[in-house]
Amino acid sequence: MRTRGTCPGCGQDRALPGRHPADGAAVCTTCAGFSQTFDCSRCGFEGKLLGGRLCERCTLTDRLTALLEDGTGRVRPTLTPLLDVLVAMDEPRSGLAWLAMRRGQPGNASQLLRRLGLGQIPLTHEAFHELQPWRAAAHLEELLMASGVLPAVDKYICSFQRWLPSHLAGIAEPEHLKTIKLFATWRVLPHLRERADRSRITPSVRGFAAEQITCATAFPHWLSARNSTLASLGQLDIDAWFTENIERGRTSLRPFLNWAMQSRRCPRSLLIPAQRISRRPVLSEDERLAALGRLLTDTDAPMRLRVASVIVLLYAQPLTRIVRLTVDDVFHDGGTTLLRLGEPASPSPHQRQPCCRRISPTAAT
Repeated sequence: MRTRGTCPGCGQDRALPGRHPADGAAVCTTCAGFSQTFDCSRCGFEGKLLGGRLCERCTLTDRLTALLEDGTGRVRPTLTPLLDVLVAMDEPRSGLAWLAMRRGQPGNASQLLRRLGLGQIPLTHEAFHELQPWRAAAHLEELLMASGVLPAVDKYICSFQRWLPSHLAGIAEPEHLKTIKLFATWRVLPHLRERADRSRITPSVRGFAAEQITCATAFPHWLSARNSTLASLGQLDIDAWFTENIERGRTSLRPFLNWAMQSRRCPRSLLIPAQRISRRPVLSEDERLAALGRLLTDTDAPMRLRVASVIVLLYAQPLTRIVRLTVDDVFHDGGTTLLRLGEPASPSPHQRQPCCRRISPTAAT
């Protein structure tokens, strides 16, 4: 009953559950000689019927209405936009499957919607970041943003705010917990929001924000082993940390140290070693072509690594962009092979640079 199209018998756009006796083509109920109709008893839509001879969309509407009602028999007014978005989904059976998912387990979709309808969950991002299971809460939070019930927030900021409470729950010492909360609230989150306003937050930016919190959490324990504290932090402690840790650890701790000094949680006279930025010389054209040749012929290296490296050498793309490419981003336009790195798509090397003609276009693409 979910098969729809133009019936070859009568030419009407209908459900095609029957089979023509001559050629087996899918036909409507009339042309197939069905004695029973499959029209929804409420909206008249012809398709698969559920309880009460209602179609899937009308069934979904009834179930959502029952979940989102506020105790008066009516949908909670602030949740009407969410109801409209869910009822209008392309595949209502997906909505029904979502409502039935993890039935009987705490935190399932139906339970969260019911709590929303009764006003037991505040309509704030902070409330959703504390809900468990976090995946179900995150999905519902995104639906509320899509329907305009909650203000739109970058999904990676939401991801960080969902992760933060669980991390803070593992900090036993109250004063240390208070310090990390303040650092996250007044330093890490504002920088994430500024970044979201300027451009777009990437997974690496979100990951670095968590690394700053993790590093700041570990630092007092490291100080305790040296019989020191954040308040008594000395230059020797900072120098020792920067000596013992790799550049990633130094970079992750630097924002916390700057914030701690500005907020007078440690002496302001301390000196934080400058960040080292190593710059490798630019490859010459011959070196670039030699590297491309090795990548195209060295079958011992993993294919994904070779493809990513070729794109770096040919198009100078960052890895954060390359990992988002799919096979659909490689396509043909007439006799031209294109790679969609942006708009417009980029041509393959033999149509782009004369210096690349020695490289097989097919292999490079």
